[in-house]
Amino acid sequence: MKKIKKLLIANRGEIALRIIRACKELGIRTVAIFSEADLEGIWIRKADEAYPILGNPLQAYLDMEKIISLAKKAECDAIHPGYGFLSESAEFAKACEEAGVIFVGPRPEHIALFGDKTASKEAMKKVGLPVIEGSTDAVLDAEEGLRTAREIGFPVIIKAAFGGGGRGMRIVEKEEAFSDQFESAVKEAEKFFGKGDVFVEKYVKNPRHIEIQIVADKYGNVVHLRERDCSIQRRHQKVIEIAPSPRLSDAVRRELYRMSTKAIFRLGYESVGTIEFLIDENDGIYFIEMNTRVQVEHPITEMISGIDIIKRMIEIAEGDKLRFLQEELNFRGYAIEFRINAEDVQKNFFPSSGKVTRFIAPGGPGVRIDSSVYDGYTITPNYDSMVAKLIVWDLDWKSVVDKARRALDEFYVEGVKTNIPLHLAAVRDQDFIDGRFTTSYLDEKLDNFDLEMHRSLEEEERRIAQLKETVEKIRKAGVNYRL
Repeated sequence: MKKIKKLLIANRGEIALRIIRACKELGIRTVAIFSEADLEGIWIRKADEAYPILGNPLQAYLDMEKIISLAKKAECDAIHPGYGFLSESAEFAKACEEAGVIFVGPRPEHIALFGDKTASKEAMKKVGLPVIEGSTDAVLDAEEGLRTAREIGFPVIIKAAFGGGGRGMRIVEKEEAFSDQFESAVKEAEKFFGKGDVFVEKYVKNPRHIEIQIVADKYGNVVHLRERDCSIQRRHQKVIEIAPSPRLSDAVRRELYRMSTKAIFRLGYESVGTIEFLIDENDGIYFIEMNTRVQVEHPITEMISGIDIIKRMIEIAEGDKLRFLQEELNFRGYAIEFRINAEDVQKNFFPSSGKVTRFIAPGGPGVRIDSSVYDGYTITPNYDSMVAKLIVWDLDWKSVVDKARRALDEFYVEGVKTNIPLHLAAVRDQDFIDGRFTTSYLDEKLDNFDLEMHRSLEEEERRIAQLKETVEKIRKAGVNYRL
């Protein structure tokens, strides 16, 4: 077992800051990297060392050769990839291994397997997981894809074989729309993942999107940290995540845990990972994919379990055994994560960039903010639009929804537009309050949401100005002033 003394973070923003915090608690020195567009990044200040990667701002975090070279020069034992960028690159994991640097994550062969959606479906099918009917290999052209679609029946979904996050994905309801949607999916897959391979599978209407967080070491010990409900999405991108799911039957829940831990054990997987499922209207279970990295929504699992997922990743990478058995884990309450994005909800969620003139985060018991944004920080158009993650926790579902409403009311980001009004509308919606939602929730609700309900700081400042006037009147009137 090799203890990590110094770790390079091949990422940026809130996840870089999150990894730095975990490393500080473990006594590990940290090295940050940054592009020219990220000179204001707070993670640069918090790391023990920081090094620039000049050139294209996006490519800075994708330059494997330069990142590994910096790690070697800085005498780092390990590299943590965070999420996005190189986190699911088997090539990068292999290159780290060959350079004698620990890659904090799964083995390269497992990253490669689950990075290929068709291969991962077949692998999971072999270990007993139910999968959605569809093509078993990447579809080469629209004509072949249409034949597959006819065989399994419409509606179908076209998915990028090497992608995720809703990119390279198209739902096709009717045969005549297939060719255009196929070409569109291929082009998007090429743009975001460098490969245009796609596959076609049966589309499950109005399912719930449930994922199981697993943690596994190299000695065959596997535990789950319960489930997250990620059904509330827009354009296949997760917007609100919940742990555990408020309306999942105990029978389905137990089966998801059983299947997930069994599959991970049989595959010999190590590190953290997330197995994602669709649950249909009749409680049918379908495996869709596995993510071989820390998830954006990992904080809600930490809140209900008390387990620091980033620390566990690092300890497993060092060769450590899991420090707990399944029966030793205690789960309490509910947690919700709201992705606060820089976008104008009233202009079709158009991205909003610029200087953040005021950033006032909520607080109080059970409220957590994961963010690298501060007053004066400039949000650039070069990266993902996420400003912060607001995470709330409480003992029961009603209480956590009430707390979410209060926390969102306290959250102010000025200088750029955010989707806070969308979240406020959701937590005031009766279906959300009742825990009733599927992947079509936002599609069905959005047109009826009031997206102007969040007060601006200007309104509060006007009220303060009025109170100041009242104070002056009291001073002038003395004891004769009346309310």
